[in-house]
Amino acid sequence: MKILQLCHKPPQPSIDGGCISMNNTTEGLLKNKCKVKILTISTIKHPFNPNKLSKNYIQRTAIEGVFVDTKLNIVDAFSNLVTSDSYNISRFFSPDFDTLLIKTLKENEFDVIHLESLFMTPYIHTLRKFSNSKIILRSHNLEYMIWERLARKTVNPAKKIYLNILSKQLKEYETNVLNAIDGIAAISIQDRVKYENLGCKKPISTIPFGIDIKNYDFVKKIINNDDIRFFHIGSMDWKPNLEAVTWLFEEIWPSLANNNISLHLAGRKMPNWILEKDNKQIINHGEVDSANDFMNQNDVMIVPLLSAGGMRVKIIEGMALGKTIISTKIGAEGINYKDGENILIANTLQEFKQVINMLIENPEMINVIGNNAREFVSDYYNNKIINSNLLEFYKSV
Repeated sequence: MKILQLCHKPPQPSIDGGCISMNNTTEGLLKNKCKVKILTISTIKHPFNPNKLSKNYIQRTAIEGVFVDTKLNIVDAFSNLVTSDSYNISRFFSPDFDTLLIKTLKENEFDVIHLESLFMTPYIHTLRKFSNSKIILRSHNLEYMIWERLARKTVNPAKKIYLNILSKQLKEYETNVLNAIDGIAAISIQDRVKYENLGCKKPISTIPFGIDIKNYDFVKKIINNDDIRFFHIGSMDWKPNLEAVTWLFEEIWPSLANNNISLHLAGRKMPNWILEKDNKQIINHGEVDSANDFMNQNDVMIVPLLSAGGMRVKIIEGMALGKTIISTKIGAEGINYKDGENILIANTLQEFKQVINMLIENPEMINVIGNNAREFVSDYYNNKIINSNLLEFYKSV
């Protein structure tokens, strides 16, 4: 089967959850003997640099990229409010990328065109005009829900109004897009239900994020209650992560008042106000060379997300490394976890305090829950099986 994979950022180097998810899809399809061609948008935040890719990867994917300036432009954003267009989506459209896409479609025939996220849907018109391929939307999350949740949490009245308008435009856009594609590969059962509730009549399959457990070294540690290393890792230029770390930094952590534990923060674009408050108990590592090494050096992952959507790749990866995860329900959304067995769920400040103090008093639970978490993702998030299911979905559509 010949697949054209359209990406809103380069799958490699895999520097965040979205890149990892897209790259695992690519690798899974290649292992299933599909021919994959990648066209990717290159941005300031996620540049496409062929020199950082292996010759083997370039040869297997024939990857090409076009720079698109997706930075926020206040004039364009305001004009889109007036015209009711979704600026969050339209800023990913580029005539240059469209030209490359037309050239590719004229020179090749594909069985399936795989759109990575809603951000690649502005090119559907071109795809329909120059190709008869089936179009599958790989839904990483419902974008409008992220902004809807952010709006609910925002105190600033003007910002709340803007975010509500933005989420309304995105919801309308996502609803309309459902009629323009041939199928949806939803990342979770919850997202599948949400699409159905939006009135989607097109085929939908639940295709979660998958991993190869062999790529995640399980480092067993003896953990004592006088030296527990809690941690958070995530890109700080994604608003839900920044919101989560602000809550963790300003409310959750100060409420603990325990000198025997430490909090380790890592991620790209760490704000100065966090970096400047580095102290004995809170250590800021900034952007780390290896997310897996960083997670293996620490013990308990904290994911206090309040406004995310879809599935958190870092939680699955943390589980694969045998880490105990403490997360909100929103943070763990889309994962078929069992609270108290392979993850710990906390939604309020008081609940986070209770769960963290429980682990401090019973450090042996950290390894027990971590072991269960690794077994869980090994059984249910196997990339080989998941991508075989994706291929079967392609064939059914």
